[in-house]
Amino acid sequence: MCGITGILGNGDISISNSMAACLTHRGPDGFGEFEEDLGNGSICLSQSRLAILDIHGSWQPIRSDHGCTLVQNGEIYNHQKIKRKLPNYSWQTSGDSETILALHRKFAYNNETISAPPEGKEIGTLFRTLDSIKKGNSAEKHKNWVSQLDGIWGFALWDSSSRELILSRDSMGVKPLLRTLLPDGTLLFGSEIKSFYSHPEFVARPDINALAVRLAYEYPLDNTTLFSGVTSVAPGSIETWSLDSQGRAVLTGLCHYNKEIISPDKSWDPKISADYLLQTLYSSVEARMMSDVPIGLVLSGGLDSSLLAVLAKQSSESIGSPVPACWTVAGDEDNPDMIAAINVAKSQDLEHNTSIIDKEKFWHTLPNFVWSGEDLDISVLFWQPLFEAMSKKVKVGICGQGADELHAGYSRYKRLPQHAKLIDDRLSLFGDISIDKKNIGPGQPWINHKFSAKNNFSNLKDTLDFELKRGQLTNFQLRLGDRHSMAFGVEARVPFLSQEHRLAAHKLPFSWKLNQDEEKMALRAAAKLTNLPTDIVNRPKVPAGTATTPNIIDELISELKPHALEWASDYGRLSPLLKKQPDMSIGIRIFHAMHFSDRNNGAKQRSVMDIIDDVSDWSSL
Repeated sequence: MCGITGILGNGDISISNSMAACLTHRGPDGFGEFEEDLGNGSICLSQSRLAILDIHGSWQPIRSDHGCTLVQNGEIYNHQKIKRKLPNYSWQTSGDSETILALHRKFAYNNETISAPPEGKEIGTLFRTLDSIKKGNSAEKHKNWVSQLDGIWGFALWDSSSRELILSRDSMGVKPLLRTLLPDGTLLFGSEIKSFYSHPEFVARPDINALAVRLAYEYPLDNTTLFSGVTSVAPGSIETWSLDSQGRAVLTGLCHYNKEIISPDKSWDPKISADYLLQTLYSSVEARMMSDVPIGLVLSGGLDSSLLAVLAKQSSESIGSPVPACWTVAGDEDNPDMIAAINVAKSQDLEHNTSIIDKEKFWHTLPNFVWSGEDLDISVLFWQPLFEAMSKKVKVGICGQGADELHAGYSRYKRLPQHAKLIDDRLSLFGDISIDKKNIGPGQPWINHKFSAKNNFSNLKDTLDFELKRGQLTNFQLRLGDRHSMAFGVEARVPFLSQEHRLAAHKLPFSWKLNQDEEKMALRAAAKLTNLPTDIVNRPKVPAGTATTPNIIDELISELKPHALEWASDYGRLSPLLKKQPDMSIGIRIFHAMHFSDRNNGAKQRSVMDIIDDVSDWSSL
């Protein structure tokens, strides 16, 4: 686990290292670099390491004996299984990352050389070859071996012999990987956008269309970020890059190795199948207990995190390892989440660390929250005090994210027409969203231009499919978990998103996911097979942010609302949306200050009131 950065094109290792130095919060335990002169350019790779496996080995970048170099952010849970299948590989480490190099050598390496640089054409946000998205493109030769990996990752692998850079991201996008092209065609990539700030040629500008859609849907769509020209590598994808004769980075191949298909069975009998559903989750928890450092559990008191706590205890006791401790934060001692979490911890005899969020600290740390999240969030600030507390004792946190997306846990699923109307009304306030057709499609920021929620949320199946594939999970929930855990050097792991459990959840009939009175019925049936308290098994879903710190959030918005309405007028076509969403008006003001006004001068160390009026002219960005 770490922060990775790289440059392909007009590169300089000192700049790549400066980019990685911006990510030392993700990797405070070590640093590594690699540079190769390619004649028409160079490749630079840098890494800030968070040591979780093979603590004293597995330093990155990792070089192989077949001339390849790797930097990886994440964990490969089945690395031991892969190693047993490849006994003849010359292993240099006992960690997990090296299995990526070993699989590449076994299934994709041909000691080939490129006789001539590829010639690319500028299409949308990319330079790419004309056959880069066609069947048989150069990325597809990596599809089979990447598919053998079970884990979470964003990695960059450089093959010196073929002069090929491979970028890949895990199936669900648990770990981030972002990229941008500079005006001269140089490719920058990294684990967080803020790493690009260290490159002298990168200029951070807002993407107005992406911001409008984010305000309407409450999460960014597709592979967009809120920054113009910055694109996420798509979850479950592989990209291959090389340099053309002018030293510009060219996308030579793109493929998807994973496709989520929601295909519910006609029936489901809890007497027969609840145990299997539980076992898929147990296996997932067991795999994610892999660590050479202490592990902790995020315990909110809801069904999802409570179920993971029970299974983590069972897994630990089965192998005689220490049972992970739990962490809970809340706005006050009478908070329902806190009370429920204490109930769970006592019932399972778990070590429980609790803390009450200090209102003054909440205000003071809000700028850092927006800085870390690279988004407009303010209602879910509890994430940072939670992981800050955990970081004092552990480096890994088990989280319940993904359960609501798989098992239809959100209340909006019970009122899809109203939810769709709310989004479409917001979109209408912005007006026509004009996306250049060249920016739509494989490798581009947008999957398609179908933004109408009425069409996307016509039924539960379409809704779950849309949210899985177009950003609610990846760009909101998983981004929150990654950025705010890694802000304190803690790796968030999400057992609900294992392949085995996802497949089981996708086959559940919708009648076992949601009705007008309940949600997640199949998961609750599985939870009844454990010794969780009945009131926890039956506890309804509550919104995470406002439920954890309702009074603090309400007071924050109430105090700043008059200012928020005034600020909204500064944001052009976004103003009508912001006037209807004062929390987002506050969020965008802080986002504006942190990422476009004073990003290099320590703004994140200042209080909210110190920075909200000290912003650059939005219209000039």
